[in-house]
Amino acid sequence: MTEGTKKFLWGVAAGVAAAVFIKTETFRKGCAKVVAGGLQLKDDAKEYFETLKEDAEDVKAEQDAKKA
Repeated sequence: MTEGTKKFLWGVAAGVAAAVFIKTETFRKGCAKVVAGGLQLKDDAKEYFETLKEDAEDVKAEQDAKKA
C-alpha cells in the first residue's frame, strides 16, 4: 500500500467519522449553545456600545454648554 493510499483511506475514515458525529444530538445541542452564546454576546456588545455612545454624547453636550 502506497503512502498516498494510506493518507486517502485515513481521510475517508475521518470524513465518515465526522459525518456520523455531526448527525448526533449532542453535536446539535452543542452548536445551538455556541450560536446562542454568540447572539447573546452580540446583544451585550450592542448594548454596551450604545451606553458608551450616550455617555460620550452627554460629555460633549456638557462641554458645549460650558463653552456657551
